[in-house]
Amino acid sequence: MGRDYRIISADGHNLEPPHIWEKYLPRRFADDAPRLVKDPKGGDAWEFIRGADPMPIGLVTNAGTWGRRYEENEWFGETYENIRQGAFNGRARLEEQDIDGIDAEVIFPSQRTMQVFMAQPDDELHVVGVEAYNTWLREEFCAADPDRLIGLSQMPAIGAATAVKAAEEAKRAGSKGVIITSFPSGSAVVSREDDPFWEAAEALDLPVHIHAGVFPAGRSAAGTIKARPLLGKVSLEMMGGAVAGVSDTVARMIYSEMFDRFPRLKIVLAECGVGWIPHFLEHMDDLWWRNRVWTESRLEMVPSHYFARNFMCAFIREPFAVLNRYSIGVETMMWSNDYPHHKNDWPYSRRIIDDSFLNVPADEKQKMICGNAAALYKLDLRNEAER
Repeated sequence: MGRDYRIISADGHNLEPPHIWEKYLPRRFADDAPRLVKDPKGGDAWEFIRGADPMPIGLVTNAGTWGRRYEENEWFGETYENIRQGAFNGRARLEEQDIDGIDAEVIFPSQRTMQVFMAQPDDELHVVGVEAYNTWLREEFCAADPDRLIGLSQMPAIGAATAVKAAEEAKRAGSKGVIITSFPSGSAVVSREDDPFWEAAEALDLPVHIHAGVFPAGRSAAGTIKARPLLGKVSLEMMGGAVAGVSDTVARMIYSEMFDRFPRLKIVLAECGVGWIPHFLEHMDDLWWRNRVWTESRLEMVPSHYFARNFMCAFIREPFAVLNRYSIGVETMMWSNDYPHHKNDWPYSRRIIDDSFLNVPADEKQKMICGNAAALYKLDLRNEAER
């Protein structure tokens, strides 16, 4: 008998609880473990690397009894005591889903935390940090209800062989997908060195997720976190505003012919926006047609066909994209609310859906807010006759 899924958020997040590193990181790494300190307004912040400015938790949590106004967004001053507990407690998260009318969420790790471990020059610390997060996710956070909290296992990036082992462990543990912060080989761009991982993900039927972008790993990235101005004044300029930065990565993946080698591999783009996709595909196809001969491209299909076959995309609040859904692909689009990060509209997700999907045929709306995600993650969706 299936479950009555009606709304699935394809991109939600968690925040590491205060005890995670003490409990799950091997004791020999205690001196290197992230630690909680205070920000300038008395809020909690994570000091990931000794000597680097701590990272406050203000913009990655949902504070107070209800959601806050945009004008109340605050970088500093939030603590684990005054935020909604569903950021780091699975049982509380289910209650917050119920308030918002959400039946399930795909749970992404904090990428600022994962980037820290990706940037470790010590390969062992890199791996055990990722493993610590995955263990907490599985044993604590998602254990409250794995059918509603669909946790993604983080993959290490010190070499494809290590990532393959991590993917196999994720599958054994029941994960329905994995996420890469860096390419498995550790390279800044996709390469044939990643092929063993793509092959394993395809064979294991595990969708591979990219959240916002892919970043360098290992020794080539060492020092980048420490150099980042995390605690001082945060401006819009520093936050950026690009929505299609990932397009370079997607283009390289498609042009590299990896999807001819691994035709059943699924890549999921989250928090990358989707409104840019039609122009991107138009550009890719034109670039390929004009240059395929002298570059000796061996692609078996037009580039846009790979996108339609091998990619899924999570979007948050994009009425423009919904209006242009046929140029993007209704079957590739999955709605999300980014909870509990500051872009979320909790507890009004249902109102946002109603506004964004105005006049959209019911069957298409159902695919984008539930059906596509249910199919991708193989959720047992109750049919109409069972309702």
